[in-house]
Amino acid sequence: MQSKMGLALCAAAMTLALAGNGWADAPPRQITVTGEGQVEAVPDMATLTLGVTNESEDAEVAMAATSSAVAQMLERLTGMGIAARDVQTQRLALNPVWSNRGGSASGPAKITGFVASNMVTVRVRDLDALGPVLDGVISDGANDFNGLQFGVQEMDPLQEQARAAAVKDAIAAAGLLAEAAGVTLGPVVSIAEHGGGGSRPMMMNMAAARESSVPVAAGEITVSANVSMVFAIAD
Repeated sequence: MQSKMGLALCAAAMTLALAGNGWADAPPRQITVTGEGQVEAVPDMATLTLGVTNESEDAEVAMAATSSAVAQMLERLTGMGIAARDVQTQRLALNPVWSNRGGSASGPAKITGFVASNMVTVRVRDLDALGPVLDGVISDGANDFNGLQFGVQEMDPLQEQARAAAVKDAIAAAGLLAEAAGVTLGPVVSIAEHGGGGSRPMMMNMAAARESSVPVAAGEITVSANVSMVFAIAD
């Protein structure tokens, strides 16, 4: 009788131990949400990517024509108050122009000329000067325009506002989910930021830029932040 009682007690103890392990392995009761925050701002800076491209039968002639136009362009930018730190060569290239490159009965492929290009990135910190800057570089020979992007010079305060708005948005979402589920929202378990950023690119080809005095509308830019947050569910 005592032996049977002992076996029963051992079985009960093992059952409780297994149950305890099962409870310990249960996933935590949590709510995971994402939040987004956006701040609108008027831009105070523009970044241009432009340059000069010339083609000639002679490589030296193509590069000389390109270099001369870019030199005039850089001199004009300096005269308009654009600082040296705001002008940077992005790409300098000299490429052959081929004829019959695929090859045919008419003869082998051969080089018939060369294309020289010089692309420059320019930051314009005074948007009132943006139109005149475009007018000036076009008159100096700029014929390759790869984009215009607006931005702000002091991004950190705007980014901080966007982050705060994103966290507030996530907290509100977690509260709504907890209320709908009939549970109590607990403390924050983790928080992480994902992506975000700002600025809005504007594309324009050189044909459009040559018309009148290059009207440009800056509008507004959006600075955004995204966060994910994990909240515990209170017991």
